[in-house]
Amino acid sequence: MAPAMAEAAASSRSRSHLDLVVLMLVLLVGGGEALSLDYYTKSCPKAEAAVAAAVKQAMAKDRTVPAGLLRLHFHDCFVRGCDGSVLLDSSGNISAEKDGPPNASLHAFYVIDNAKAAVEALCPGVVSCADILALAARDAVALSGGPSWVVPVGRRDGRVSLASETTTALPGPTASFDQLKQAFHGRGLSTKDLVVLSGGHTLGFAHCSSFQNRIQQQGVDPALHPSFAATLRRSCPPNNTARAAGSALDPTSSSFDNTYYRMLLTGRGLLSSDEALLTHPKTRAQISLYAASQPAFFRDFVDSMLRMSGLNNVAGEVRANCRRVN
Repeated sequence: MAPAMAEAAASSRSRSHLDLVVLMLVLLVGGGEALSLDYYTKSCPKAEAAVAAAVKQAMAKDRTVPAGLLRLHFHDCFVRGCDGSVLLDSSGNISAEKDGPPNASLHAFYVIDNAKAAVEALCPGVVSCADILALAARDAVALSGGPSWVVPVGRRDGRVSLASETTTALPGPTASFDQLKQAFHGRGLSTKDLVVLSGGHTLGFAHCSSFQNRIQQQGVDPALHPSFAATLRRSCPPNNTARAAGSALDPTSSSFDNTYYRMLLTGRGLLSSDEALLTHPKTRAQISLYAASQPAFFRDFVDSMLRMSGLNNVAGEVRANCRRVN
């Protein structure tokens, strides 16, 4: 087969596979109401463009926005499903998810606020905050050089947000392979999804507290490349008091690419939870595949994001303000 024909055939198979994944989500998601590709076609046709414009505007001023939005979406979906509960503010004696320990460094909430305001100006009371967050996460990836995809929509906003649920639901930076696997399997996601979605660490930054366990004075994690460990120790010395100190998750932390996997294979993965993915032969082979093929990573990332963003579509409301229930 000629190279051009082979490439076209591969592209066609990829599109067919993606169409099947989307169709499965549109038919039924997480036991809740069905999501749809045309949910807002008549009721708010310019909603996606308004969200994309808000993300693009924020990115022009702050390079950390894409990582913030992608992490917000992940942390939202892993607690009560993708219901926008991570966006709710604490109220009275109720501490919300965003104030839970694993979410202390979450940011870019203002981007969702801006997108919501723009969408409300177009079509009040129609588009949920949960959908805006799912769309914004997609746009953050695409505008950083990563893949784009059609986001099934029709989510409803949850009315409950509890900080106490975040500690058990969200795997931390020191999680073991078994803990990571348990967290993903408990939400109907596979070990493959675990490796793929960990690739989101190609964007962003981690504070010293997230990897200090690997560079302690009494001993450096032997899995770390010596020069990389030395760099981390300079950035985060034992008596560090700078709250903003830390390290980029990979050298191209503003670009969505496969550098994360290539760094991981050379002893330059930042977090213990990243290193844990190398401890199993199948996941190590998957990392090697993505390190060698960015198109393979992009294709599988889209599939896994579609599965994750379809978790637990709960019955809820469309909030007028993403920070509080109606």
